[in-house]
Amino acid sequence: MWRFARILGSLLVTGFALAVLLSADVRFMLRAAWEEGRILLRRQSLTELVADPDTPELRRAQFELVLEARAFAADSLGLASGETYTTYTDVGRDTLLLVLTASPRDRFAAYSWRYPIVGTVPYKGYFDFGVARAKRRSLDERGFDTHLRPAGAFSTLGWFNDPLLSTALGREPVLLATLVFHEIAHNTLYVPGETPFDESFALWVGYRGAEAFFNSRGETVAAERAAAVWRDQLRLGDFYRDLLDELEALYGSELSSEEKIERREAVFASARARLRGQLGREREAYSGDRIAEGPLNNASLLGQRIYRSSLGLFDQLLERESGDVKHAVAVLKDAVEEREDETPFEVLERLVAQ
Repeated sequence: MWRFARILGSLLVTGFALAVLLSADVRFMLRAAWEEGRILLRRQSLTELVADPDTPELRRAQFELVLEARAFAADSLGLASGETYTTYTDVGRDTLLLVLTASPRDRFAAYSWRYPIVGTVPYKGYFDFGVARAKRRSLDERGFDTHLRPAGAFSTLGWFNDPLLSTALGREPVLLATLVFHEIAHNTLYVPGETPFDESFALWVGYRGAEAFFNSRGETVAAERAAAVWRDQLRLGDFYRDLLDELEALYGSELSSEEKIERREAVFASARARLRGQLGREREAYSGDRIAEGPLNNASLLGQRIYRSSLGLFDQLLERESGDVKHAVAVLKDAVEEREDETPFEVLERLVAQ
């Protein structure tokens, strides 16, 4: 019996080792688990850091803002703050991870990855930057458009008590508060496999929550800054929706793949001109020129669709609820969780129509 157990144990260890060597997915999950464990083990209490006389004044102010924002999230917005952002981790580098998206060049079809719990998602975050760049090159060589961008924070959807990360502290106060509300929103409402809804919902909660937060403190300049950035997000949402529709019409035509790829360049050039022109003049918080200089391809546009889908509908719900963010979030959360055959966006549309 003992000999059998030793043989079985050896086979299990050998099988695991082979899985690590042969499976990129296994290596990815192990690296992600190692990074998450490293982040959690290095946590420090934000309350203790605020009280520590050795904490630099700027850091203390940022930590205080985060603690006050997360308290507001729970008490005034009804969000599931839990223990999220009660601790801090210095990750030791200026970029937490790189996020990769991809799509064929002649149509919109997100290259997707599937994970336990969160379901299928149209992006992948890499802690190993070399692996991220290698995967991007591989997809480029296979004829995909790709977009690789840095990210300074992420949510474990309440499975762990996510700490504030040092990579998030380069933000201005309004955007730091927005980040707090955005990530805690994921703890509150998350629908597996519905990434555009999940991210657009969190974006809306982030900015509208920040506006309410600063207004409650009598900080009207900061509140207006949050509102102005949100209005820019709405403008960009409309811009990218129209651009996506224009390209969908091109990609759905009977032209050859080569002709579609050639003709889309004129569409991209026109889009950049609009960003620098009319849309750039309308923007209140950010430069249209800066956005126009960024990458523009099918992969980057799918990223815009993920984060800016039907943003105006969320505001229509807020208007219906008399501007009460807490009540609007609660109504939407209950309706989405009770739905049967509807998608989350169909639920939102139904609520607004009522």
